[in-house]
Amino acid sequence: MKKTLISALLFGASHMANAACLDLYNHQLTTLQGEKINLCDYQDKPILVVNTASKCGFTPQFEALESLYSQYKSKGLLVIGFPSNDFRQEPGNDKQIGDFCKLTYAVKFPMMTKSSVTGANANPFYKQLIAKTGQEPQWNFYKYVILPGGKNVYAYSSEVTPESAEILGKIKPGLK
Repeated sequence: MKKTLISALLFGASHMANAACLDLYNHQLTTLQGEKINLCDYQDKPILVVNTASKCGFTPQFEALESLYSQYKSKGLLVIGFPSNDFRQEPGNDKQIGDFCKLTYAVKFPMMTKSSVTGANANPFYKQLIAKTGQEPQWNFYKYVILPGGKNVYAYSSEVTPESAEILGKIKPGLK
């Protein structure tokens, strides 16, 4: 307790918040629009993570992802998209991807900057998701559900839709 108080006094409250952040959530992410998202702020909420691509047969899943986000955001659900060209179906830059998502699917859920989600070049957050589940994305629109507290993380193939019983069954109990 004494050490915690000293840390708070020396480093401020933000240091304390990060010290209490679980490892899986200890990431500062940047959206396509340059906004910062601190995943530590969401460690007590369910999170649906999906790698996206604008030139994929599964791209229409953006509609279901946005619908799920708009329906459950106020109850604590965070949906986050990670555009990636790992499967050669996301050729655009961040601005092009953002414009496509907004104009074609009216996406309002946070979309992160384009990054790799597979292999040695996978972004650090995805490396943790892969380590936690033992499953690397096999294609675009591969999904991970992180339950509050991060102890349970589930992976779903691209064929499993965002509004499926499997995904909703995991997410709904963690909503407020």
